[in-house]
Amino acid sequence: MDNRNLFAALRAAFPQDLDGIAVETDDGLAYSWRDLERGTAMLANLLASLGLEAGARIAVQVEKSVEAMMLYLATLRAGYVFLPLNTAYQKAEIEYFVGNAEPAVVVCTPANFGWVSKIAFQAGTRHVFTLGDDRTGSLLERAARHSDRHTPAVMGDDDLAAILYTSGTTGRSKGAMLTHGNLRSNAEVLKSYWGWREGDVLIHALPIFHVHGLFVAIHGALLNGSKMFWLGKFDPKKVIARLPEATVFMGVPTLYVRMLAEPALTREACRHMRLFISGSAPLLLETFNEWQERTGHTILERYGMSETVMLTSNPYEGERRGGTVGFPLPGVGLRVRDDQGQDVPTGEIGGIQVKGPGVFKGYWRMPEKTKEEFTVDGWFKTGDVGKVDARGYVTIVGRSKDLIISGGYNVYPAEIEGYINDMPGVAESAVVGVPHPDFGEVGVAVVIAKPGSKLQPEALITTLKGQLANFKIPKKCFVVDALPRNTMGKVQKNLLREQHKGLFA
Repeated sequence: MDNRNLFAALRAAFPQDLDGIAVETDDGLAYSWRDLERGTAMLANLLASLGLEAGARIAVQVEKSVEAMMLYLATLRAGYVFLPLNTAYQKAEIEYFVGNAEPAVVVCTPANFGWVSKIAFQAGTRHVFTLGDDRTGSLLERAARHSDRHTPAVMGDDDLAAILYTSGTTGRSKGAMLTHGNLRSNAEVLKSYWGWREGDVLIHALPIFHVHGLFVAIHGALLNGSKMFWLGKFDPKKVIARLPEATVFMGVPTLYVRMLAEPALTREACRHMRLFISGSAPLLLETFNEWQERTGHTILERYGMSETVMLTSNPYEGERRGGTVGFPLPGVGLRVRDDQGQDVPTGEIGGIQVKGPGVFKGYWRMPEKTKEEFTVDGWFKTGDVGKVDARGYVTIVGRSKDLIISGGYNVYPAEIEGYINDMPGVAESAVVGVPHPDFGEVGVAVVIAKPGSKLQPEALITTLKGQLANFKIPKKCFVVDALPRNTMGKVQKNLLREQHKGLFA
């Protein structure tokens, strides 16, 4: 049978000359394609030697390193299921994930071995290894004893490749099950859609426990046989210094904002770059415009989720429209529906539903939840609210759970944030709904000022009153130094709601 193992597809795309450089790190190390081939083989042989059952989960909470990437590739190669965990997770969270996923193997940083191994062994995990970001740890010591030749396990399109836990802003995190077919088909579509070509070089500055850094970036480079410049942590100065030798950069909006603060970011620095891609959180129009002015490049914004990998993208050739996430990718169906399940007219706001080869298999051990999230005719309800304009461009207006229903009217925070963000002196804003005795719910605006600007909350509200219907106006406004964010730069609105929930009690 045809082997549909994602690793086999990536491996087939390696250049013929395996001695060329595949990955160069920010601390001066160089890994050849042969190093990736041999390293993943030894790690795959180590996993295979443990006598794990088919479909065994390999849970990994380690700092970013090329070896951590090899462990991901080795897991695919050996036919097991990779389960990446955010490095910020603490004891209670790790207890939940290990208890829920029941991994056969846990890999953690050497510093966390004490408490992580205790949780793992209590949950019945048989093997706990350590992996440092400096090539230390028991995982590599054990793998070094194994052969550097390995035949990839034969997998079908529908076989599980990874489980990604979603951030769980409502209730417990859910494990999205992604198959070899989901991931491979998405990587292949993006390769052609984003115009990957010979000689491309990717700057990899994202974490690798998330769709963006682990799948979109790594699969993109490997499937194209492209070299990566690898940064352990994002550093705007280091990225800008590498731009003249690279062609592709993928980032979250915060990374673009931080690079714009560097005088070294110029048209000259970007002259060899082909493509800047942004995702994982909304890109402010101001950042989009400022980047265009400073560098001469137009950021390509796209949209995806843990459950679906990438869904839409602005075009590589054609107009990239700021504030939109472009068109559905080839093979992706996208529709916008109201609460009654009817299609909304063009340009109207509703719930986004999608269908396509990247849509996940369901939530790990949550059949009821899985059923709930799909329509009767098999479309996945993303939980995102948005609209499609007459030209087919998709705009995301927010999450359905962020929707504020005030006095019976639907209020979309992203709309109000758009107006606030356009006001002089405003760097960014977040609007959340909190309980209110009369209206059920009302909006509260939390605003960050630009450096050197003084903002008056009352004045911001007064300006809004001249622009928006009264039911949309936030009842309170706070000016703060920073908004709470997760590691991908998304504002954590659940924390803001929690913080302000007693305002009108």
